[in-house]
Amino acid sequence: MTKQLVMNSVCPAPFELNTSVLKKILMTALSRGGDFADLFLEYRTSLSILMEDDIIKESEETLTAGLGIRVIKKDRTGYAYANDLGEEKLIEAARAAAVIADQRIRRPEPFIFRSIRVKNRVAPVKKLATSSPLDEKVDLVRRAYQAALNFDPAIKKVQVVYGESTQYIWILNSEGISVKDCRPMIRLTIHSLAERQGHRESGYYGGGGRVGLEYFKNSMTPETLARESAREACLLLEASEAPAGSWPVILSPGHSGVLIHEAVGHLLEADFIRKKTSIFWDKLGQKVASEQVTIYDDPTIPGFRGSYNIDDEGTRPERTLLIDRGLIKEFLQDKLSARLMGKKANGHGRREDFSHWPLPRMSNTYLAPGEYSPEEIIHSVKKGFYVSRLSGGQVEDSGQFTFSVTLGFLVENGRLTRPVKQATLIGTNLDILQKIEMVGHDLDFGLQTATCGKDSQEVPVNDGCPTMKIAGMTIGGRL
Repeated sequence: MTKQLVMNSVCPAPFELNTSVLKKILMTALSRGGDFADLFLEYRTSLSILMEDDIIKESEETLTAGLGIRVIKKDRTGYAYANDLGEEKLIEAARAAAVIADQRIRRPEPFIFRSIRVKNRVAPVKKLATSSPLDEKVDLVRRAYQAALNFDPAIKKVQVVYGESTQYIWILNSEGISVKDCRPMIRLTIHSLAERQGHRESGYYGGGGRVGLEYFKNSMTPETLARESAREACLLLEASEAPAGSWPVILSPGHSGVLIHEAVGHLLEADFIRKKTSIFWDKLGQKVASEQVTIYDDPTIPGFRGSYNIDDEGTRPERTLLIDRGLIKEFLQDKLSARLMGKKANGHGRREDFSHWPLPRMSNTYLAPGEYSPEEIIHSVKKGFYVSRLSGGQVEDSGQFTFSVTLGFLVENGRLTRPVKQATLIGTNLDILQKIEMVGHDLDFGLQTATCGKDSQEVPVNDGCPTMKIAGMTIGGRL
């Protein structure tokens, strides 16, 4: 018996194209000898609101729709897309993808679609934000703005941005899969500028995820988010430049997960592995980190920004154990890499939208909790550096990295003392992974506002970590 597709009742599918037209497009895509073809149909509504200088400066609603067509022939990929959903334009795009993938002609075999049941696990939304009145969202923005501005007389300027989107997708492929899903997303971000005696510093904070507006009614109120932004800006006014040196480093829980994301996660994406451009390409099953290190990527965490019920190839996602007590166990696989490597796709094929082909990507990547308390970790350091907030970094294929520290503290005799800024963490991922000595039990995640860039595509992600101690790192700062 063919299974019927079940969608979230608050998120109905808006698609008007019928399966007979889509089947014809797939047959055209395979007409020049492709091994595999898929269609990615997308319909997306978006809203953004900007407030600064005491006024709502922008309120913009957009609607986008289109179809992406991919053809795979061995290790070659042909991709074309159209934002005109007329049958003729879609057939043209399918022919283009077929030609790009292969020049040899082969008549494709007919196939029958089977609908896949999708259970909404990651977006527990009672009411879509897109269904709520605009006034309610403007009120959230105004509340955040006033809370940040009133935090301290030093706060001179505030910018608040609210964004929401609802993405409807329909994926069909030449293996007969037909699956639909709905992906809501909201985000509220606050930038605060503090000034004192001609000196300026800025703070940033925010929240959101695959949630509805109810997210802002409990601990993550607009006021809470705004005050954190203003607090950071004011604290940085008091911070001195970080001294340079080589010390033990403690990374704070949550925000420091970006180091795991950038220095480890990207290098475990399967396309980098099969192309041998990752330092980990030949290290499956080998020990690359201390036994304190266990790393997961999990697209199934409810409400998280990086979560999804199905990936952008129609594969059910799995929590993937990447590193287990220092040993590399698995890579992040999409369909193409899995085919070429003789592996199973594990639901990490992601794309920015219908105009891009899928790539192996992270979702919610985190270092698993350990056994130590944060207090134990801090008390273990006589002289060192505590990272409160990282603002991103750069990692080379060799594993060499640099990360900018937005805010840190000196650690002296087991206590956090004066705040410092303008520091840089410098190291190599293999070296640092082996120097992780202590991992806390206080796992936390980042701000639910991040996007990850790769090959000119951006996708929503999140990362996390507990408090952790690295035995020694080079700190770039004031000499």
